[in-house]
Amino acid sequence: VQLQASGGGSVHSGGSLRLTCTDTTGFTVKSFTISWVRQVPGQDAEWVASISTQSSAIDYADSVKGRFAISRDNAKNMVYLQMDDLKPEDTAVYYCIRGWRTVGPRGQGTLVTVSS
Repeated sequence: VQLQASGGGSVHSGGSLRLTCTDTTGFTVKSFTISWVRQVPGQDAEWVASISTQSSAIDYADSVKGRFAISRDNAKNMVYLQMDDLKPEDTAVYYCIRGWRTVGPRGQGTLVTVSS
């Protein structure tokens, strides 16, 4: 299983982005609890959000609660992170990983840059 995140980009404060998590094989995302994690170069990774396999359990870090929404479409083998009201402090490389409230190991991430 190799998870990869996509959908990053550059936005201004208050903007929105939607990140997508897929498995390079295209088949297995639906089988796992998935977390989104972010990391600023030189700093420790920060857990952002987690979702269980059937979306029955969802949790968010306090820093993103009310602004970010994690969801999944198991028919498409995808997990999403909708990010609204983005702030400069949300700037980081975002990763999707297997597990609940965990920060690693991490695969291919996507860069989100928020300018003020």
